[in-house]
Parts: sequence; structure tokens; C-alpha cells
Amino acid sequence: ANRLLMVPGGIGLALCKRLLVEDDELHLCLACRNMSKAEAVRAALLASHPTAEVTVVQVDVSNLQSVFQASKELKQRFQRFDCIYLNAGIMPNPHLNIKALFSGLFSRNVIHVFSTAEGLLTQDDKITADGLQEVFETNVFGHFILIRELEPLLCHSDNPSQLIWTSSRNARKSNFSLEDFQHSKGKEPYSSSKYATDLLSVALNRNFNQQGLYSNVVCPGTALTNLTYGVLPPFIWTLLMPAILLMRFFANAFTLTPYNGTEALVWLFHQKPESLNPLIKYLSATTGFGRNYITTQKMDLDEDTAEKFYQKLLELEKHVRVTVQKT
Repeated sequence: ANRLLMVPGGIGLALCKRLLVEDDELHLCLACRNMSKAEAVRAALLASHPTAEVTVVQVDVSNLQSVFQASKELKQRFQRFDCIYLNAGIMPNPHLNIKALFSGLFSRNVIHVFSTAEGLLTQDDKITADGLQEVFETNVFGHFILIRELEPLLCHSDNPSQLIWTSSRNARKSNFSLEDFQHSKGKEPYSSSKYATDLLSVALNRNFNQQGLYSNVVCPGTALTNLTYGVLPPFIWTLLMPAILLMRFFANAFTLTPYNGTEALVWLFHQKPESLNPLIKYLSATTGFGRNYITTQKMDLDEDTAEKFYQKLLELEKHVRVTVQKT
């Protein structure tokens, strides 16, 4: 049976359901921060798929101590993982730039602006107990440490394992800089963290393909989850729905439901990881008539920057290992 580790985000539950419909003998391990929610999800999944194996482990990717502890537990319970979905992500206190929203509405880039939220959203970031920027630690670094810790369960050249990262169409080069890769000085840490995810995925392929570990990035599109409800309250989304459904005929990014958003993530699960292009982002897309499909986008990055970023992460990892072991 395939063994999957899932770090769920807003689309995590829909993804679990879809994967179990396709293979009800999966062994699915849910790595969640909130154990009572995780147990409820586990019970619901087992009720509909009694032949599956669903386990839970507690992890908070914004807390390195928690990541180290969870990794230790996972290494005791599993010999290998065939696939890890890295979905956890935060967008704290998003502010909608109303001026940019209205100028976007009346520009000829209206579809692009609304598909990517380019220039529309800023966030307030804060420092975690580990002394790192919260968005960077939650969306990138906590996942990175988890992978580093689970390397022995992932690197088997005879039978490849796959990492599937949830990135975004909102990942923009202009919001990222190697000098400030935690984005402590900027106002768009979410976009920066998603661009960092793209870089990291490329660097992981470069460093681990030989050992049988492959990495890919996806974008679920604009699906209505807790993340999007943080940007605008549910009733506003309901008011906007007629306009969004109309816009779907011109832009494929409005997947709207978590089920539709998982399209690319489910598709990737069925591919041979070694046959995929590491420089391509796989996007979930939905037509105006509500049909789901996959589309692709070449990532706006160069492998040299990806490698430099990876080296910086390794340096930071050395530093935090010393600090965390002291506490």
C-alpha cells in the first residue's frame, strides 16, 4: 500500500477524501497541529473508507521543537513514505489594498490581477518563539526541517518518493530577495514564502533526484477556505460570486471549492515523479462550465538562485539545531 504523509491546509481534507476514493487501501498519516480536529477527520475518513489505514501525528510547523518531536515519532512508526503533501500555510492579518483593487478592476490586466491577487494583498508578519518570521517558518522552513529529518524515509533510489508542495500563482520574484529571504522588511510575506517554496523545490530536485527523491509544486487556484475567508468574510465572497462565476469564463484560477482545488494534487499522485519537469508548476484549473483540468506554468526562477537559497536554508538549519538542542 502507498504510504502518504499529509500536512493538511485548507484543501487537506478534500484531498484526503479524493485520494481515498481512488485508492481505499492507502496508509494516510495526517500531521496536524490540532489533535482533536485531526481525530475527527480520521474518524470521518475511516467511516467512509474502512479498508484504509489513517493515523495522526501532532506537528506545528511554526514550532521547530514540535517538528523535531513529530519527525522522531514518524521515524519510529514508518520505514518509508511514498509521498508527502506539504500544504500547511498561513496568511496572517491580510489587508486588501482597496486602491489597487479598484485600479485593477478598470485596467486591461483585470483577469491577471484577480487570478494572482498581484499587488492586492499585504500582511502583518511577526516573530515566532524560534526567532524566525512566522510566515517564512510556517510556510517554508518548518516543512524543510520536516523533510530533512525524514530523509531516511524518503531516499530510496530503487523506488522514488515524491514531495508535493502547495505553492501559489501569487508567488512573485519581485517579492523575494536572497538578502532578506524571511521577508522581514517587506509587506508581502505570503507571496515571498510561496516564491521561496518554488526555489526550494527546484533545489531539492537538484540535490536529491539521484537518491530517489523528487519534488513538485502546485497551485490549487482560488478555493474558498479559511485562508481566503481571512482576506474577505464569507458573506462578501457570496456577494461577489456572480462576478467570479462570470470571470471563470476568462480565467481558470477560480477553482472555488477545495475539491476542485485538489485537481493538480491528485493528478500528481498518479504520475511517475521522475517523468515530471522540475521547473514547471502544476495548476488546478476550472472552466466557466465548472469542469476541472490541469494546466502548467513555467516558474519564473533560475537554478542558481534556487541553489543559493538552499545553501542559506542549510546554514539556518545548522544554527537552529544548536539553539533548539539547548532549550
